[in-house]
Amino acid sequence: MDALGATVRLRSTKGRWVVLATVLGSALAMLDATVVNIALPRIGEDLDTDVAGLQWVLSGYTLTLASLILLAGALGDRLGRRKMFIWGTVWFAASSLLCGLAPSIELLVLARILQGVGAALLTPGSLALLSAAIDPDDRGAAIGLWSGLGGVAGAVGPLLGGWIVEVSSWRVVFLINLPLAAAVVWVAARHVPESRDPHAHGRLDVLGAALAALALGALTYGLIGGQWAAVVVGLLLFAAFVVVERRSGNPLVPPALFRSRVFVAANLVTLAVYAALGGVFFLLVLELQLAAGYSPLASGLATLPITGLMLVLSSRAGRFAQHHGPRLLMTVGPLLAATGLLLMLRIGPGASYLTDVLPGVLMFGLGLSALVAPLTAAVLTSVSTDRAGIASGVNNAVARSSQLLAVAALPGLAGIAGTGFADPEAFSHGFDIAMLICAGLLVIGAALAAAMIPAGVPAVVDEESVACRPHCDISAPAVQPGRRP
Repeated sequence: MDALGATVRLRSTKGRWVVLATVLGSALAMLDATVVNIALPRIGEDLDTDVAGLQWVLSGYTLTLASLILLAGALGDRLGRRKMFIWGTVWFAASSLLCGLAPSIELLVLARILQGVGAALLTPGSLALLSAAIDPDDRGAAIGLWSGLGGVAGAVGPLLGGWIVEVSSWRVVFLINLPLAAAVVWVAARHVPESRDPHAHGRLDVLGAALAALALGALTYGLIGGQWAAVVVGLLLFAAFVVVERRSGNPLVPPALFRSRVFVAANLVTLAVYAALGGVFFLLVLELQLAAGYSPLASGLATLPITGLMLVLSSRAGRFAQHHGPRLLMTVGPLLAATGLLLMLRIGPGASYLTDVLPGVLMFGLGLSALVAPLTAAVLTSVSTDRAGIASGVNNAVARSSQLLAVAALPGLAGIAGTGFADPEAFSHGFDIAMLICAGLLVIGAALAAAMIPAGVPAVVDEESVACRPHCDISAPAVQPGRRP
């Protein structure tokens, strides 16, 4: 049972420990993603920074996570998934401590960059360990349990974050990661069997990963600071990344994946849609607190219907896509979400929750519920089964990268990059412009899906893994990076 490559039954004691370790690991990264957003206004006030500083608090983390997540998945396949999972958890905890103790915005951003490295090491291992350790007959049920419990963690995040910030300090938002990480390491080290991918071979594409990181870093720096020379450098580095991937014997992003028209279409939709989601989840909690005057806890409660709708409806959307094809919901979902953003234009100083906030939040949540599972299904069924893992990993990286660039670019485009916290009217005006841009991105995503996704029924895939994981961490597709599903 404990030997390398052995599997255990879900209902066994060992199986329950495996589920607990992987759920706690997934929850660690998911809680951090949701609670930090709620704490942003207090961070800005305490460390005396403007919106640009808060952009770096989010972007520094996402930058290293998006850049390194595929390389980290490949490392886990070769060196041991449990080993990388534990190393990532320890790194994440240590950098969380640095975040909680940071005396300035500059040091907080540096700590967040380091925290993203830990998340990149931790994230791919969670589902990969579960899939490798649990008996194939129980794997679907185990993934469903992992998804459901992960959804609960995502739902708790905004409430926990809001409560902590209100009764204590934003620093505690980072410090709570330490005891949770200690529990993850203890359970994983004692009860989770090691696993590797016997088919993983060849040299790691370190050059490709380095070029991707440098390209995203230059683009982020240029977009946040309005340094267009840096943007040009980032685009050139990205072009170099494409050349390296085409020539590499073991590329980080296999070019052969893009021979699939559906895979290309699904990633173009992801690029547009997840850019919009990144902007919304960054700016909405700021608008609620800075312009509408909501407390951190109230702003967390205000967005809870989005998570609730996804928990209830995502599996149904995935089932519909499995029987009728993903194109309809991938077209309708972004349009519903865009309508929700137009309704959010009512949010501003003195906004009523029932009449000004809730309608937009509900419509936005319905749109995400319709979109996310069919999009994941389209990715997984666009390539052969033996490439499903790496295909999902690439889509994961595309989603995170688009969010990163949206958070970097939107405040500048909306005219609020240098805005402080003393002018709610100016921030609210910029928020309206940003929501219109995000609504446009969602419409583009819907148009791409309608034009490029075929109308047929996709191949049958595991419904649990495709449908029931809500995107409380809005950028984490159901199957994590790896060379095999």
